[in-house]
Amino acid sequence: MTIMTEKGNPLTQNIDLMNGYEIAKAINNEDKKVAFAVEKELKAIGKAIETIAEAFFNSGRVAYFGAGTSGRIGVLDASECVPTFGVDENMVQGFIAGGDKALRYSIENAEDDEELALKDLAAFKPQKNDVVVAISASGNPKYVTAVLEKARALGVKTIGITSNREAKLNALSDILICVVVGQEAITGSSRMKSGTAQKMVLNMLSTGAMIRIGKVYQNYMIDVQLSNEKLIKRGRRFVREICGIDEIEAAKWLEKSGGSVKTACVMKLKNCSKDEAEKLLSDAGGFLRKVIG
Repeated sequence: MTIMTEKGNPLTQNIDLMNGYEIAKAINNEDKKVAFAVEKELKAIGKAIETIAEAFFNSGRVAYFGAGTSGRIGVLDASECVPTFGVDENMVQGFIAGGDKALRYSIENAEDDEELALKDLAAFKPQKNDVVVAISASGNPKYVTAVLEKARALGVKTIGITSNREAKLNALSDILICVVVGQEAITGSSRMKSGTAQKMVLNMLSTGAMIRIGKVYQNYMIDVQLSNEKLIKRGRRFVREICGIDEIEAAKWLEKSGGSVKTACVMKLKNCSKDEAEKLLSDAGGFLRKVIG
């Protein structure tokens, strides 16, 4: 059976005759459909968020596995979690068929290499509290199916993200997120709508799980790492807005806290020392809202 993304799209069958604006409009019209396709999978996405958050609460980790575009999107999401939420680099990991070289170059037959898949899974060293996420538009490459099959055999929870209801990974996923985006603007180019859907879903999974474990207060990413001038300014703004103080005072509290937005806010609003603020946060499981309301 030919999956939907591999079928010709009648709305773009003359795209090779279009000018630049018409091409952009045709692709944009297809892209508009992606968010609505994702919407249909929100219950499954919500369940996946809770599953990943539970893993984090129990010192577990999450690992994304994919080939080609799917693998690159997984590695991207994993790499962004460290600076955005201040977590350990091992907490969210991304694996791509063919290794780091495949981030820039196409590695022939990597997606069909079952041995490579098992080697990457072994490198992750999955434990019972971890979660393995397989990402694939077709959901059929041996790289992702082998990872899921082995993970399940080890008692690890599995999540599958695909655009194909007939995907082999469906039967291997404890939670299935199947975003049916329809035909691509360019037949078979799953880096387009399918890739966009995968990026949207992973944004929800990682961000949602981080929210659930206290990495966000209101909608501020309060565990952001202040690693450059832009982020230092952002941290000061967060402290200023949360505490209702001016820029100069916010900078002062941030400096006293050792560069922690969360700690700075507690120090200011609870009128306490850095050590006292850190203990209050620790007792609250890292949730700023539980400390300051």
